Amino acid sequence: MANKVLVLLAVLFCAQAALGLTIISKSGWGGRSAKSKSTLASSLSYAVIHHTAGNYCSTKAACITQLKNIQAYHMDSLGWSDIGYNFLIGGDGNVYEGRGWNVMGAHATNWNSKSIGISFLGNYNTNTLTSAQITAAKSLLSTAVSRGQIVSGYTLYGHRQVGSTECPGTNIWNEIRTWSNWKA
Repeated sequence: MANKVLVLLAVLFCAQAALGLTIISKSGWGGRSAKSKSTLASSLSYAVIHHTAGNYCSTKAACITQLKNIQAYHMDSLGWSDIGYNFLIGGDGNVYEGRGWNVMGAHATNWNSKSIGISFLGNYNTNTLTSAQITAAKSLLSTAVSRGQIVSGYTLYGHRQVGSTECPGTNIWNEIRTWSNWKA
């Protein structure tokens, strides 16, 4: 059984690498285990883009600090079971696992059960996306489709479209409106 798990992990890692996407696991950034988990269905119709509205990070070390701070805030101050997002993308261009695949997030009220939540680390009313971040986000969305987490004709929303907020920030908002799956 352990050998089968190792082979599966190797295949998944190679598939991600072939797509040009490496996801830094929660254990890889020192994240805490979730207090509880709810399963997120496959073949979802939506992906919701966020920003954390906090500090921007441009190095892996700085991003890890931000991830730990966000997870602590979500779990300790808000009382959530884990960090709210499925995945987060740093200014370093890395994709970081939050709740991950097939686990319901806590990122958009009334949308958590029907979407994956992807957040960019920083405040994108003032910060601007790098080409590495844009590439990482598009690769992550492609991987979500290839894994069956979201359908190929999924609808991409900014958080402000599904909740009363300025999230994901003006600079991300202006960018994602140019992406093929974004819908008004």
